[in-house]
Amino acid sequence: MKNSTIEFTVKHDLCVGCGVCEDVCPTNSISIVVKCGQFVSFINRNTCANEKGCRRCFDACPGVEIKLKAIANEVFDTPETKQNEEIGRYLECFTGYSADYDVRYHCASGGMLSQFLIWLLEKKHIDGAVVTAFDPKNELLVRSFIATTKEEILSAKSSKYAPVTLNHAIQDIKSREGKFIIVGLPCHIHGFRKYEKLDKKFKEKIVGYFGLYCSSGRTFYLTEHIFKERKINKKDLAYFAYRDEGCLGSMIADGINSATLKPFHVTVQYLQYYHPLRSFFKPRRCLLCIDHFSELADVSFGDIHVEPYIQDTVGINSVIVRNPKFLAWLNEAVTESCLSIKNLEIAPLVKSQYKKRQKHSSFLKIDKLRRRKVPLYDVELKSVISHKSFVAYISMLIQIFIGKRKSLWFIIDLLKKKTSVN
Repeated sequence: MKNSTIEFTVKHDLCVGCGVCEDVCPTNSISIVVKCGQFVSFINRNTCANEKGCRRCFDACPGVEIKLKAIANEVFDTPETKQNEEIGRYLECFTGYSADYDVRYHCASGGMLSQFLIWLLEKKHIDGAVVTAFDPKNELLVRSFIATTKEEILSAKSSKYAPVTLNHAIQDIKSREGKFIIVGLPCHIHGFRKYEKLDKKFKEKIVGYFGLYCSSGRTFYLTEHIFKERKINKKDLAYFAYRDEGCLGSMIADGINSATLKPFHVTVQYLQYYHPLRSFFKPRRCLLCIDHFSELADVSFGDIHVEPYIQDTVGINSVIVRNPKFLAWLNEAVTESCLSIKNLEIAPLVKSQYKKRQKHSSFLKIDKLRRRKVPLYDVELKSVISHKSFVAYISMLIQIFIGKRKSLWFIIDLLKKKTSVN
């Protein structure tokens, strides 16, 4: 694909909205915009230098290709490193939680990520971390920034079931002195790992990447639907969280009703509001991603909701460590009673998670048969197209079609009522 730009990515619905292309463009010709409830890249052809041979945006784009195996073998190359078909390369796996009860309770599933970042910051191993927080003043309610204090890190606690773009992270990091961690989804980390090949100065400022397990992203329409269903005006919000107060937690919305001037507090258990929405607000590109465990992250964090861990109601994480430096720091934080961890076997870890690689591999093969452009991976896709996978594929596409069209949202409500009756 000679002289390609991210226009190819957007045209073929492969854009993940990570924002890396905006920062890497030498002529500032790329901007991240919101379209159909998700972030996509927009290129200004009048200033684009692609005709002169520049293709930096395409070279850094994780939407079209990511060499999971090659990059992992390069960055996690130690004699102690092990390999697993589901989670990739790793050193050790743990369950754990923050020793601070409030952090453990209010940060989704144990608060390990937030607490570890705070410890690294206080020990001066890092000068900041790129995180994403709820921002009531932002029209999209989310904001990514470099946190440099404990308070700023805690402001970014818990899950964000909304699109996140890190479109200014590279320039923000390069404009500052110090060492940083980037917290992101698998697709974000794919983009930054590719960009490292283009910019050694940027790479030198990155201490590591903290990745989040991800079965799929969600569009901004998910939040809009939740607010519409519960008559929440986002302009009235003072605080909002998709998951707070306990391990799986609840959606929390606090604010003052602008019409009545009365305070309101809305709380709905996570499983009650999130799971019934199925795949209606998934970006289509997420169906083609095979990286659930953030395989290119130095440390990955997620849930562990299988027995016996599912009995925990306060908060417990599963953690995959791939970098020896972070394994040493993690053990040091445990020694200082900042974190609590226990070794975790691979079997319960994999069992606790969505079988993304197998399922999405079949979706990739179906799309290839349909002669659609798909992301390229350097790992073997062993799944086969079965009747079950084909039905799942069609079902998800129908749901995504409905979710993108607000005029059809009544179908979602009808299906939810039917399910609750049954």
